[in-house]
Amino acid sequence: MMAQGYFCLVLHAHLPFVRHPEEEYFLEENWLYEAITETYIPLIKVLEGLWKDRVHVRVTMSLTPTLVSMLQDPLLQDRYLRHLDKLIELAGKEIERTGFIPHYHGLALMYHHNLLSAREVFLHRFHKDLVAAFRFFQEQGVVEILASSATHGFSPLLNVEPQAVRAQIKLGVEHYRKTFGRQPKGFWLPECGFYPGLDEVLKEAGIQYFFVDSHAIIHADPVPAYSVYAPVYCPSGVAAFGRDWESSKQVWSSKEGYPGDPDYREYYRDIGHELEFDYIKPYIHPMGIRVNTGLKYWRITGNTPYKEAYRPDWAREKAAMHAGNFLFNREKQVEHLSAHMDRKPMVVAPYDAELFGHWWYEGPQWIDLLFRKMHFDQSRVKAITPSEYLQEYPTNQLSMPSASSWGYKGYNEFWVEGTNDWIWRHLMLSSRRMIDLAKQFYQPIKANCANLEQRALQQAARELLLAQASDWPFIMKTGTMVAYAHKRFNLHITRFNRIYQALMNSSLDENWLAQVEWRDHIFADMDCARFFLPSGKKEKAGGRRSHRSPGGPARLGIEEAGGQARPRRRIKVEHARNSV
Repeated sequence: MMAQGYFCLVLHAHLPFVRHPEEEYFLEENWLYEAITETYIPLIKVLEGLWKDRVHVRVTMSLTPTLVSMLQDPLLQDRYLRHLDKLIELAGKEIERTGFIPHYHGLALMYHHNLLSAREVFLHRFHKDLVAAFRFFQEQGVVEILASSATHGFSPLLNVEPQAVRAQIKLGVEHYRKTFGRQPKGFWLPECGFYPGLDEVLKEAGIQYFFVDSHAIIHADPVPAYSVYAPVYCPSGVAAFGRDWESSKQVWSSKEGYPGDPDYREYYRDIGHELEFDYIKPYIHPMGIRVNTGLKYWRITGNTPYKEAYRPDWAREKAAMHAGNFLFNREKQVEHLSAHMDRKPMVVAPYDAELFGHWWYEGPQWIDLLFRKMHFDQSRVKAITPSEYLQEYPTNQLSMPSASSWGYKGYNEFWVEGTNDWIWRHLMLSSRRMIDLAKQFYQPIKANCANLEQRALQQAARELLLAQASDWPFIMKTGTMVAYAHKRFNLHITRFNRIYQALMNSSLDENWLAQVEWRDHIFADMDCARFFLPSGKKEKAGGRRSHRSPGGPARLGIEEAGGQARPRRRIKVEHARNSV
């Protein structure tokens, strides 16, 4: 029996750029270390197991430039190994401490084994470079990796100065090519933030498709005939895939979805906060700040402060049940949809990657079991990537998605309200100043260039890009680690303005600049300032174009005629039909 429909699992892997060489132990660097141990390594192990067992698996996954930069940074790699070795030591002590507490003893043994396995994968299998693991799976056709904006800037609000959006996207695409040795097919818009016209920038960057939240498709103009269950082509020729709300809620919601089940591990109870201070002190922050260690002995139990002991066997059984339930629902979904469509429906389910393993400990198990059940237990639903779907169905409806995001209430409010709206006037002014700097001072970078002016220009671009990260207003709104978000934003904006004034007044301080380069060295080997040159402006040397995609408009099958963009035969476009 041939598949009646397709399922597309999309994992968005992202963390803000947090690297503090000036301090030996920095609390927020734990965000990366926890994600490596609890999400990225478990996902690598799941993908490897499925691939070796020849299970049909397709995962579409973003690895943002900030995350890739941290995963490949030698300083952070060494610090993570130090962090992991301390956890292994702690787990060993826990084996002894829980010797007369039978069930906790078994959990201590489990954690010790898992941490040793993580060390083997990180150090010996991939030589500290986990990006190489995901690159390998992409080469095997198991994973399709998406590009994303340089520092996860929220495009709908940065668009007050459109060149800032172009810089974020085009630098992100160039970073992808540098990392993975190929042109990206798809693009993850930070926070799924979209506005009409953004697709044109993606087209310039050579992108074939991107993702939006469900209401962007439902309110598209004209209304798509197949809702979110088939892509639409924007007028630019770039495809937009809509998020399926049914599959998302089953996994995303901690209260109504699977992660809140009483048998799963409780995230908020950790021995770093539970055990006596003198015992746990060597394994928390050196200043005595209690932090999560990842060693958790309790299950969710229910909406009560009393928590019972975690049972991994019960949790695995529940993960298998939930994987089966999820697949059953997708089977019924595509069975119904296929009866009303002239093509196979596609269910797109995007999630934050860190949900799986970090927040939902059993999440990687669930992914493993889902793909195995999809492969062995049925034939109605098949895993697919967006590019594979576009290859099978090159003809799709022409429609423009509406402005949207996947944030609270679905638009821009989460990133511009009372707690964080003050940052945007600084970002807009700094964006305009950066464009002025690029027009006045930019020269193409040459090998081993030690020109102080060009170094300062490149660092100004890095500081602005880091300030533009959507993570800072997000943290300010959620109320967690707000002081750190304020500190980071203010530091980057202040450093940018100091460089701007120094360049304009010819008063650069090389010693200070070297310190800033050492601290904020993201994209250190890339020509960041070039992307802030206005579109169509030729560079001072060589006459290269800064912002036109290599193939021009015809590359995506669109040609200009009488001032209008009309589709050529290479991209087939259907006119709007009535809704299903």
